[in-house]
Amino acid sequence: MKPIVKYIFLLAAGSSMMVGCKKNFENPNDATQTQTLSSAVGLTGVAVGVQKAYSTSRAGSLYNLVCANGFSTFELSNRNTGNVDETNLFNGGISVDGNNAVLGNLWASNLKVIYDADNVINNAAKLGDKSYASGLIGYASIFKALALGSLAEFWEKVPDTVAVGNTANFIDRNVAYGKAVAVLDRALATIAANPISTSFISNIPAGIEIPNTLQALKARYSLFAGNYSVALTAANAVNLTVKSEMRFDAVSPNPIFNVSTATNNVFQVRDSTFGLPVALRPVMSDKRVNFYMSINTAAAPRWRINGFGAALSTAWPIYLPSEMTLIKAECYARASTPDLGNAVTELNKILTKTPAGDPFGIGADQPVYSGANTQADILTEIYRNRCIELYMQGWKMEDMRRFGRSNTPGVEKNRNFYPYPFRERDNNPNTPTDPTF
Repeated sequence: MKPIVKYIFLLAAGSSMMVGCKKNFENPNDATQTQTLSSAVGLTGVAVGVQKAYSTSRAGSLYNLVCANGFSTFELSNRNTGNVDETNLFNGGISVDGNNAVLGNLWASNLKVIYDADNVINNAAKLGDKSYASGLIGYASIFKALALGSLAEFWEKVPDTVAVGNTANFIDRNVAYGKAVAVLDRALATIAANPISTSFISNIPAGIEIPNTLQALKARYSLFAGNYSVALTAANAVNLTVKSEMRFDAVSPNPIFNVSTATNNVFQVRDSTFGLPVALRPVMSDKRVNFYMSINTAAAPRWRINGFGAALSTAWPIYLPSEMTLIKAECYARASTPDLGNAVTELNKILTKTPAGDPFGIGADQPVYSGANTQADILTEIYRNRCIELYMQGWKMEDMRRFGRSNTPGVEKNRNFYPYPFRERDNNPNTPTDPTF
């Protein structure tokens, strides 16, 4: 592990406070917040801590993103009814309330990521070494955008600002997606003016390719906001041969493996149906089934997590290159003048791709699209492949809304949006009314 990780502990000065808390218990032996946020070393420590807060532990953003989305969209099966919060998400409907710990953790961890990332972004701009600063800004902007995107996917409205002790106003979720894109655009402009220094790259955890990731997330959140031309341009700017991933080890293990795969006590994959209705399920010859799932013949359940939750040190992609191809297909299909020919061309790249042709080893190895050449039918096939290709990535709830999938409770999903955590409602009078479903 890189020596810079020791500076994670400087986070105590700037982010150990709960967002919204009224008190600050300072340790006189710690560096002050001003000291931490005024040096490249201190800011790098905070930035590395942002990745750690997002990606590791049961309380982090990544685990709760996968868990909440998976239970609500039928991707995952519940393994233990004694896990009350997970079971309530699995049951859906009115079983999900503001006291749900999974949702509370998802909310709080993303707010913490935004708060810490803002500290890095705002203070890095003051550094004299602009190339090192651009690395800090780009790196922190990735996690701020991910956090904003996660909140906007699950809640109808999102806090406009995140600060210690504030009672934030709320903005519409589509505005939050726009804010995420604006964060990414500022980072891309900063890097274009001052390319990231190699010294910065050597001081952060390996695995994240910053410029490509900024473009990929811009493509994702522009798509979610309905800005198809922007999404298409950004997706075309991504190098599809490059991987960008969060890596894990024994000290910071893969949270999906650590909590669920290894214990078989929280959730597992549903089965080879991917939780899809009959007409959309993959055939068993689709090689993505074996990528994301394994078979256990010795003990129940038969279908087990594979793919990006397979082992303690399995890396988790921030985006999949194939996500960009599917974004292109959807943008062509949804253009003001639909370009169905190019939409099918991009879709066929996903259908015919073999595991050997993908940086992460994901490949359907199936025949080309042979359905009707209508916008509706092509979009349905794009949706089907998003559900399979991007399985357990955490974006299916957003996809279901965008593709107009059933809003009948229990048919294809058991929630459409989530209630606001009680911890927010109890401390912020601006908290919106909860959705009915």
